[in-house]
Amino acid sequence: MEIKVTRDLLDHYRKLKQEIPVLELELQMMKNTEAGLGNDTIFDYKTGYPRPQSIVGFDQQKYDRRRKTLELKKEKVRVIDQWIDDIKDGQTRCVFRMFYRQGMTWKTIAKQIGMPHNEDYPRVCIRDAYLKKMKIT
Repeated sequence: MEIKVTRDLLDHYRKLKQEIPVLELELQMMKNTEAGLGNDTIFDYKTGYPRPQSIVGFDQQKYDRRRKTLELKKEKVRVIDQWIDDIKDGQTRCVFRMFYRQGMTWKTIAKQIGMPHNEDYPRVCIRDAYLKKMKIT
């Protein structure tokens, strides 16, 4: 599956990075604790009549769904990281790294690039201008 960098994907990048360790921990807990157990009901016909019986076991489908979700999130993060690394202009790449990877605020980024009194500059004149130039919506 080809993952295309979009504005929406970039906007969710930081959240994706936060969700990955949570999902990894959840999968680990499913494997090592009772969190992975599921409960289902079957009908027992031993007496000739259906009697509901509860069965308990590892919920492999739930585990596989979570693992697939984790892999997709990791792939999205990897694609965005690579995309940021491939930005040719040093200042633009630096602004994208500071905002997306390091989680800095626009105010902090403005100070870092020498524009302490204009926190809109890195957002509007660097990030938004680059996204517009690359036709990323």
